[in-house]
Amino acid sequence: MKLHELHDNPGASRKKKRVARGPGSGKGKTAGRGIKGQTSRSGVALNGYEGGQMPLYRRLPKRGFSKPNRLEFAVVNLGQLQTFIDAGKLDVKAELNEDALVAAGVIRRKRDGVRLLAKGELRAAVNLTVTGASKSAVEAVEKAGGKVTVTRPAKEAADASAAE
Repeated sequence: MKLHELHDNPGASRKKKRVARGPGSGKGKTAGRGIKGQTSRSGVALNGYEGGQMPLYRRLPKRGFSKPNRLEFAVVNLGQLQTFIDAGKLDVKAELNEDALVAAGVIRRKRDGVRLLAKGELRAAVNLTVTGASKSAVEAVEKAGGKVTVTRPAKEAADASAAE
């Protein structure tokens, strides 16, 4: 195969429709925009406007609720931890807390805390201190010979002390 023999699959690319290029193009004169009015002009964005009819997004009922002060956790899976241990970025002998995970690059930032989940498998015995952990993750770490210490989220602890 030579460079001049390269071509796209048939029908993979189409030529751009060139509007307002005379009557022979099929899109001449008004370029398919009709005559006069707001939408014949440039710079118009009438998204969701249905000509005075109640728009669809207002006809449908509201659903759900987003809690404004919810806690957001950084998620760490057991498989991720094992990958970083194998690569030598995490020291198994040392106590692994949230700051150590950030420093090693396992997570980018702590957010409201770190939550340990059981996706993947952990073979190394590690001592972890995290804000939250699933039951299956705790069992998997203990099965590998490690230990998980779960602390309260900083925001939740601050709210509890303010209430007292």
